[in-house]
Amino acid sequence: MITIKPNKGHLLIAEPSIIGDISFNRSVILLADHTDEGSIGFILNKPLEYTLTDLVPNTNAKFKVYNGGPVEQDNLYFIHKVPDLIPESIEISLGIYWGGDFDVALELINSGKITASDVRFFLGYSGWEPNQLDKELQSNSWVVTENIYEKSLIEKSDTAFWKEKMLELGGDYSIWSNAPENPSYN
Repeated sequence: MITIKPNKGHLLIAEPSIIGDISFNRSVILLADHTDEGSIGFILNKPLEYTLTDLVPNTNAKFKVYNGGPVEQDNLYFIHKVPDLIPESIEISLGIYWGGDFDVALELINSGKITASDVRFFLGYSGWEPNQLDKELQSNSWVVTENIYEKSLIEKSDTAFWKEKMLELGGDYSIWSNAPENPSYN
């Protein structure tokens, strides 16, 4: 079911049929970039066991770190809603920004000027080569929706986010909202 064409700032919601795909099963992804050269996004609803302090020792922030996707999982990425504080930020859309000066961001976090509701950290990202995402959409792997949450998306998304999106989509998707993640547990 292709709802709308993907664009920077839209959300990709994994179709219930993506069972067994460890990275993308029940994922909700923010598309940070979508061009003819490919697409990049971050999984919003898969927190890891790490906090920022675990990965960046010179900070005392216990901010959750999320699994951004299977690409470059040894790198830390971040999205935020405070571009006036973090130089070199790249606008995704609707008040959400990607990256910027990491050292400045850490200073602001350590001084309490940026809180967990302002920023989200990810290990890795989700990436698609040219036309790869379009092929996955044609094979009904994803539903594309607009980001109705705008910049509050950073605070909104959690582990129940996929279920909420299934309920919002309604119809047959509502049934999947309560299905077990692994159908053999049913």
